[in-house]
Amino acid sequence: MTPRNDDSNKFVNTKVVQGAMLAESLNNPEQFWLEEAYKNITWVKKPTAAYNFANPMKKYYVDWFADGTLNVCYNALDRHVEQGRGEQAAVIYDSPVTETKQVFTYNVLLQRVKEFAKVLDKNGVGKGDTVIIYMPMIPQTIIAMLACARLGAVHSVVFGGFASPELAKRIDDCKPKVVVSATCGLEGKLKMIKYVPLLTKALEISEHKPKVSIVYQREQCPVKLDVDAGFRYWSDEVASVQESPDVPLAVVESNHPLYILYTSGTTGMPKGVVRPSGPHAVMISWTMKNLYGVKPGEVFFCASDLGWVVGHTYICYAPLVEGSSTILYEGKPIGTPDAGSFFRIMQEYKASVFFTAPTAIVVLRREDNEHAVVKKYDLSTIRGLFMAGERCAPEIHRWWIEHTSGKKITEKIYQSDTIEKIAVDHWWQTESGSPITGVCIGVSEDPKEIAPIQFGSAGMPIVGVDLRVLKVKEDAHAEEDSVVQDTIEASVGEVGDIVIKLPLPPGFFSSLWNDKKRYFESYFKKYPGYYDTGDVGFVDENGYVHIMSRNDDVINVAAHRFSTSSYEEIVVKDKSIAEACTVGTPHEIKGQVPMVFAVLIGTATQNEKAEIAKRIAAQVRSDIGAVASMTPENIIFVGRLPKTRSGKILRKTIRTMVNYAGTHKDNLPTKCPISTPPTIDDPLIMNEIWITVAKLINPNFNPVVSRM
Repeated sequence: MTPRNDDSNKFVNTKVVQGAMLAESLNNPEQFWLEEAYKNITWVKKPTAAYNFANPMKKYYVDWFADGTLNVCYNALDRHVEQGRGEQAAVIYDSPVTETKQVFTYNVLLQRVKEFAKVLDKNGVGKGDTVIIYMPMIPQTIIAMLACARLGAVHSVVFGGFASPELAKRIDDCKPKVVVSATCGLEGKLKMIKYVPLLTKALEISEHKPKVSIVYQREQCPVKLDVDAGFRYWSDEVASVQESPDVPLAVVESNHPLYILYTSGTTGMPKGVVRPSGPHAVMISWTMKNLYGVKPGEVFFCASDLGWVVGHTYICYAPLVEGSSTILYEGKPIGTPDAGSFFRIMQEYKASVFFTAPTAIVVLRREDNEHAVVKKYDLSTIRGLFMAGERCAPEIHRWWIEHTSGKKITEKIYQSDTIEKIAVDHWWQTESGSPITGVCIGVSEDPKEIAPIQFGSAGMPIVGVDLRVLKVKEDAHAEEDSVVQDTIEASVGEVGDIVIKLPLPPGFFSSLWNDKKRYFESYFKKYPGYYDTGDVGFVDENGYVHIMSRNDDVINVAAHRFSTSSYEEIVVKDKSIAEACTVGTPHEIKGQVPMVFAVLIGTATQNEKAEIAKRIAAQVRSDIGAVASMTPENIIFVGRLPKTRSGKILRKTIRTMVNYAGTHKDNLPTKCPISTPPTIDDPLIMNEIWITVAKLINPNFNPVVSRM
C-alpha cells in the first residue's frame, strides 16, 4: 500500500522522539508496521502487507498483516524456551491473602499450558471454539488463557465473582464449549466469593448449556462437584491426559480472534470486544519496548485483574510475548497487610515498571499521606510508574511522584533528569487493547529525549493513533444517535469529542462478537471516517492529550458545558479531600448545577465540614468562575464512593440516582431504585448513597418510612 494522503495531523509534536515516531507511523504505515511485525513477532508465514481493506468504503474493518499466520502462545512461551530462557521466571505469583508465593519458569509454564491444552482438546475444544474462563487471580487463569491460544480457541475471561445473570448473558452470547472456573475468589483474608454456586445458577439461567465445566479446587474452599451436571475436577482432568501426546500448535490467521472481552453497554447486553491475534501481538510488543521500556528478563508488575483488559494485556500477554517476568498479585493496595503492599512486591522482585489505577493511589494517599510506610522500601529498580483506568488529577499525580521518589513537584510540566520512577498517566480503553496515549519512557536512554510529564494530561498519542478533536458547528444540530456530518476540527486547546481517524492502529478490536450492526452504530456511525472514543477533551500546544470526561460526564450549566473532571481537579487540591465525584443535578433555571460527593482524608466535625465546603466552593469560583455555579450546599461528604472492583468510580450510577430523585422528589422509595451494576465492589453502598441523595433532594425524606 502507498503512504496515506490524508490531511496531516496538526497535533503531532515531532520535537520529541515519541512524536517523530508517531509521524513516521502515520506517514509511512506500510513500512513502519511491517518492520515492527518482522522485528518483534515470530510468524509461521510472514505477512507481505501491513494492512488492507476488504471494502474501502468500510474502513472500520481493517485487516492488519492479513496474509500472515502465527500462534500467540508460541510467541509467549515456546520461542523463549527455544532461545534459552526456559529457567527464567515467567509468572511470579504472590498472594498475601493465601500467604502463597510461587514462581513458574518458562519451562514449567509451557508444560502446564501444554497439559491443559490436552484437557481442552479432550473435551472437544479446537480452533475457533469459545471457552469462558470464570476465575480469580491465580496462575491457573493464565494457564487456561494460554492453553486456549495454543489451540486457536477463543477465550472469554469473565471477572471472577460476577453475578449469575451477567455470567449467563456472556454464556448465551459466546456459546462456549467449555467453562473453566475455580471454587472461589478471595478479596482479602476475610472475604470469600464462592464461584460454584454462581456458576451453577448461571448455567440454570442460560439457554446455551456447555457440556463441561472444569473447576480448579482451591484449598480455601473445597467443593464436591456434581459430575452428573457436567462439572469436572481440574486435577482429575489433568491427570487423565498425562500419557497423551501433546496437541499440535494451531496455526491461525493474523486476524483470528485471540479473545472476547465483554464491556458494559448502554443497553442491558454487554458488548463482546473481539481482539485479533497478530495485530495485538505486534502492538503489545511495541508498547513493552517503547512505552514502558521493559527488556526481556526484567520484571513487570501490573496490579490489575485478569478479568479486565489491563490484566489481559499487561499481566498475561505482553510481558510473556516480550520475554519478561510478570507478577500475578492476589491482594489489595491496603489491608494485605498495609499500605506498603505494592512497594514490598516492587522491592522483593526488583520490578522495573509498576502499573496501577489512580484510584489505588488515592487509597494510598489516604492511608500513608505523610509517606511513613513507603520509606521502608527500596524502589531503586523502578524506572516507570504508570497509571490508567480513569483520569489522574494533577494533585494526585504530584503526590504520587513525591510518595515514590521524594521529589516535591510544583511545576505544570516536569522533565525528569533520569529514567527513574517516571510517573506517567496514560489513557486507553477495552476496545484499544493497549494504550492510546502516554509518555514513552523506552524510546531513548537519554532522559532529555523523553517527553516531559505534563500534569493533567494523558500524554501524547501512541504510534498509529491519528487522534483528532471534533466539534459540531454551532449552527448544526444532531440527535444523539444520528450521523454528524457538519463538524470541524477543534483548534489547539479547544474542547471537543476525541476521535481517531481511520484506519485504527494494530491491536484495536476488529468487531463485536456476533454484532456487526452494534459495532458500527456504537463507534463509527456518529462521525463517518472516525472512531468515536466517547470521551471529551482537547490537545494542547505541545501535542499532549487531555481527557476530561466521558461524553455523558459533561454538565450543562446555563448553556455552559463543563467537564466533571474540571470540578474534581479543584476539589482534590484541598488537603482535606481524598477523592471526589461530580455529577449534574437538575436546576429549574440553569438546567443543571454541579453536585460534588467528596471523601475526607480524615475525620471532621460538622462545623469543619461546613468550612471545607465553603473553601472548596470559593476555590471553584476562583478557578472556573461564578458561572460554574458551585455552592457549599452542593458539596456532600460521604464515607466512600461506589466503585467497580477494579477501582473505577461509578459516576453514572450516582448520576442516575440524582436524576431519579429529582424526577420523583415527592415519592422517593426507601431502597435504592437503581439497578446495582454487576461490576460494583460492594453492593451495600447503593443504599448508603441513595439515602444521602434522597435527603438532599427532599429534606423530608425518611428512610425508615416506606414511600412505595
